Amino acid sequence: MTPDPTAWCRDLVKIYDAEHANATAITRITKDIAAGALTVVAGPSGCGKSTFLRLLACVDRPTSGVVAIEGHSVGDATRRIRRRLRRKRLGYIYPDPIENLVEYLTAADQLRLAAHLRGRKLSHGELTAIFDRFGLGHRLDHKPKELSGGEQQRVSIACALVGAPALVVADEPTAELDSHAADQVLDGVRVLCDEGTAFVIASHDDKVIERADHLLRLDHGRMVESW
Repeated sequence: MTPDPTAWCRDLVKIYDAEHANATAITRITKDIAAGALTVVAGPSGCGKSTFLRLLACVDRPTSGVVAIEGHSVGDATRRIRRRLRRKRLGYIYPDPIENLVEYLTAADQLRLAAHLRGRKLSHGELTAIFDRFGLGHRLDHKPKELSGGEQQRVSIACALVGAPALVVADEPTAELDSHAADQVLDGVRVLCDEGTAFVIASHDDKVIERADHLLRLDHGRMVESW
């Protein structure tokens, strides 16, 4: 029996108010996000990938259509409910690594804060095990500006994953990483998928697309491929 999807959307539309006219970012997208699987959103720049991710992560609201997380429609939920859902059940990773981090906190403190927001307290052993998974065990006491862009992104991903959220949404998470670091991140993603977390990653990276369990390809805001 196929498990229920972690998230899904139906006839999703997002229109932004531009200065002189409305701009349609995505139109009539329908997709199930499978539990324990990596769904990759692909397509050229400006095709609507980031907009789709922001809607799925409850950062923005759709103009029309339905977004549901764990069976609950969230498009018309109150700001308070959406904020609690993002904190407890969702992880969101911005494309610029530094945007995901607090500049004056060490890597270890970033992870402790992320755990605290999800109602958890990490032991030192748990903390080091998480960072070791991403090859960051030697960077626990470093602040963001003391880390490379790739290391910043790996810390960001570790923070998004702590507490086993139901869904992690990541916008171009390997863009700042070399091939080895990208493999470390994707290996970590696979481990979390195997534990039940659903991932949605927007990416141009063939390495990421090759690892996809499911694909959504967009062009000019429309779905042109889905499997």
